[in-house]
Amino acid sequence: MAHPATPNPWPRMTDRHQADPDRVAIILPGGGYTPARPLLHLARTVLAHHGWSVQELWWTPPATIDLDERAVWVVAQAVAAIEAESAKRIMLVGKSLGTLAAPVAAERDLPAIWLTPLLFHASVVDALGATDAPTQLIGGTGDFSWDPRLADDLGLPCLELSGANHSLEHPDDPVRSAENLVRVTRCLHGFVAGL
Repeated sequence: MAHPATPNPWPRMTDRHQADPDRVAIILPGGGYTPARPLLHLARTVLAHHGWSVQELWWTPPATIDLDERAVWVVAQAVAAIEAESAKRIMLVGKSLGTLAAPVAAERDLPAIWLTPLLFHASVVDALGATDAPTQLIGGTGDFSWDPRLADDLGLPCLELSGANHSLEHPDDPVRSAENLVRVTRCLHGFVAGL
């Protein structure tokens, strides 16, 4: 039996967490990693702690497996979300599929947090190499989408978690997975505090 990727069936349901109306962070989830999952929930918590309003996007990505087609779709979702805002400062926070919005952040000079960025996709790598805005990368060496050497070569702040998978977890070690969440939260706290 197939289960929906998100808790609701609407293609672009959003959740708003209001704080400072002049600072808005837009959360772009993964293909099956919703804003309710630990990494994005904790990102929202950190942002709220620092007074940012947070706009979560809840989406059901297109069924295509063509990543270039999905990238066009993600960029369109990110642009629509940004253009719906009147805030003076906007930040993007993306997980996996959501990191395909990296070109939008680079083009608009937006600060960004990229969790498990798709470092095998040229548009993501090119955007990360071109950005001048504050950008934080977080990935794990056990993740198919993470390339430690490339992440280092980009010269951006980077938290690399040894052995962590695409959810930044260790399936056989729940304590180590929880410790990763603490490390990610500390990293996010420091990054957002510095903006």
